[in-house]
Amino acid sequence: MLKIENINKTFYSGMPEEHKLFNNFNLTIQENKCTAILGPNGCGKSTLINMISGSLPLDNGSISLKGTKISDLVEEKRSNYIGKVNQDPSKGVSLSLNILENMSISLKKGEKFSFSRLLKKKNKEFIVSKLKELDLGLENKLNTQVRFLSGGQRQALSLLMATIKRPELLLLDEHTAALDPKTSKLIMEKTIDLIKREKITTIMITHNLRHALEYSDRIIMLNKGEIILDIDSTAITEDELNSFYNNRILTNISAAS
Repeated sequence: MLKIENINKTFYSGMPEEHKLFNNFNLTIQENKCTAILGPNGCGKSTLINMISGSLPLDNGSISLKGTKISDLVEEKRSNYIGKVNQDPSKGVSLSLNILENMSISLKKGEKFSFSRLLKKKNKEFIVSKLKELDLGLENKLNTQVRFLSGGQRQALSLLMATIKRPELLLLDEHTAALDPKTSKLIMEKTIDLIKREKITTIMITHNLRHALEYSDRIIMLNKGEIILDIDSTAITEDELNSFYNNRILTNISAAS
């Protein structure tokens, strides 16, 4: 479904600080599955999905989505196929607009539209129906500016906006990390309900090993731009995953320091 082939990425090329992160890296992501990507800070998790989304260029290599080479497309063009939810709940929304306006804009992403026709009755009815699926009461706050929503409500709205046109691929960049544990669990449950219902292929970056096990179908662990673990989520326990992480990553970090 998503094929990443022989990609390379070097930062500060030609300088004393030069750092080659990915070296002929390959990865295939299965359709209609949620793949969790784990690893320590600096291992390449966010760099990888930023290269997929187009916000960060490849040095070379290719990325294809359902047979279409998207690595040649600019980020704006890729956004027609790819949805993304960031760690910061405010990044995926326009704080000065209300819920209805935010949702209406996402509904017309990639299309030409006038703002006067954006809020027509048919669109509003569809938006209300999608908000009701979240079961958070946001359909009763259509005229509320997003700046007045809680972090969890904003992130739920960001998730819905990123998926309202059912993208081919959804990228979740630690999208619950800025939330308290109770809200984080709620948003994860809403996320999985939505992507399972809509059958959206998803890549989820997380530091939460329990979330990776509970909500994903496949776990990939990165370290220094390389895959050190690739396993079905049901084939490993939390203790085993913790042990693997500690032995393969934390031990090396301690030794290096």
